[in-house]
Amino acid sequence: MRVLLVEDDEPVAQSLRRGLLRYGFEVEWVSTGGAALSHEGPYDVVLLDLGLPDTDGLDVCRALRERGDVPIIVISARSDETDRVVGLELGADDYVSKPFGVREVIARIRAVMRRAQPRTGAAAGPDTYGSRLTIDRKAARVRLGGEEVPLTPKEYDLLAFLTEEPGALMSREQIMEAVWDANWFGPTKTLDVHVAALRRKLAGAVVIEAVRGVGFRLEIAEDAGAS
Repeated sequence: MRVLLVEDDEPVAQSLRRGLLRYGFEVEWVSTGGAALSHEGPYDVVLLDLGLPDTDGLDVCRALRERGDVPIIVISARSDETDRVVGLELGADDYVSKPFGVREVIARIRAVMRRAQPRTGAAAGPDTYGSRLTIDRKAARVRLGGEEVPLTPKEYDLLAFLTEEPGALMSREQIMEAVWDANWFGPTKTLDVHVAALRRKLAGAVVIEAVRGVGFRLEIAEDAGAS
């Protein structure tokens, strides 16, 4: 996932960039509003500081929103409710107040991207994985060989997350933050239960490999692949 980080505080930007890179994100960092608006490279989400040296971040937010529907998450030391409300009214999808943790930002990115998927992927229809499995992210429905698979909401969220990047190793921490909550303090045993349920319900279509001490990796089963 490609992130455009707009932040003029170098220590904050470098720390956030390092954290995002560790989680597999691609990060382009710019330090001014002008650089953000002139940036031509593709990106999937914008992390936008409001306190920029050359222009108000709210103006940058408005200009970016007028250009398209790329999700925007405002990150700012401004805790005033007015700034928060104005930012959201101008088109920001979420707002994170400084100080914040990298894991909180990642959880917000994942949540915003899941909400944005119906907007960006509706025209493409259901996603197909191999020859048997389809996931309709707009309708939140899963089909195996044409038959709908009954999944609980969390089973669906887990499958949707793991199939964002088939073959990628996802840590337990990443999965819990994305599928449950950034502030989840319960046992991660619930993750194992949900993985087991997906393995049972989607047998023959996907393989969910457990990597001891790290997390899980979802692969499309070979016999489900296109010939």
